[in-house]
Amino acid sequence: MDSFSDLMKQIRDSLSIPLFELGGSTFTLWMLLYMIAGTAILVVAASWLGRLIARRLLVKSKIELGVRVAIGSIVKYMILTVGFVIILQTAGINLSSLTILLGALSVGIGFGLQNITNNFVSGIIILLERPVKVGDRIEVANITGDVVDISMRATTIVTNDNISIIVPNSQFISETVINWSHTDRDVRFNFPIGVSYKEDPEIIRRVLLEIALNNSGVLHDPKPDVLFLEFSDSAMIFNLRVWTREYTTRPGVLKSQLYYEVARRFRELGIEIPFPQRDVYIRQKEADAQKVGKGVEREEPVKHNG
Repeated sequence: MDSFSDLMKQIRDSLSIPLFELGGSTFTLWMLLYMIAGTAILVVAASWLGRLIARRLLVKSKIELGVRVAIGSIVKYMILTVGFVIILQTAGINLSSLTILLGALSVGIGFGLQNITNNFVSGIIILLERPVKVGDRIEVANITGDVVDISMRATTIVTNDNISIIVPNSQFISETVINWSHTDRDVRFNFPIGVSYKEDPEIIRRVLLEIALNNSGVLHDPKPDVLFLEFSDSAMIFNLRVWTREYTTRPGVLKSQLYYEVARRFRELGIEIPFPQRDVYIRQKEADAQKVGKGVEREEPVKHNG
């Protein structure tokens, strides 16, 4: 028993050996181990509590998913901030003595960590103002996909090819962002279609509307419509405008379905879809005259001896 007590006393004495001083506080091995363990537990607990709030506690409310995730993230970082201060105080660190050190760190942040700070502040703005939220279909920096996660540094976007792209939060603040589902998931797409000049525009309009209304992915309210855009060089151009909720994230699939049906119906009805063509006319008489003219210019004048 005495040997065990002596062993524990030696361990305590070893852990209490001063290692270094910083800001008027003496750091020991025990203090460092306590801070590392406490920080690890704090991070795990804060993350778990944030997910619990977003996925469990608020799931039965009428709050949409993006708002729930934002609330969970804000609570998580508030817990991390308060918890870390408590860990430092219980470890015996005098926070008032670290003022000079924090001031020096702020200068270092200003020079060396500008991008990280910018992304962090941008993440807070995104969570509060919510220009984008989890579940939105967005387009930024030539990237199109669904927002699946918003952290304090970056936002994760998953494309239609199931590729995750990590976008820094500052991109959403400093650049133009297209949000396809900011208010709701209803989006209108425009599909141009050209037909021959010999076709009746009213028949084309009626056929295109029938094709759109027979597609299960096209909304009937608002109704689809057809605009007569222009008389182009070799065709009359119509614009089929349809609203969809199902294919907001897959406009190419809806376009393919409609174009397949347009091609089939046009073949059945004998409606011609023209291809670009150019007619070249050569005026032979003018070409011959130009050749004759060039021949005359080559004739040298006759010289007379006087």
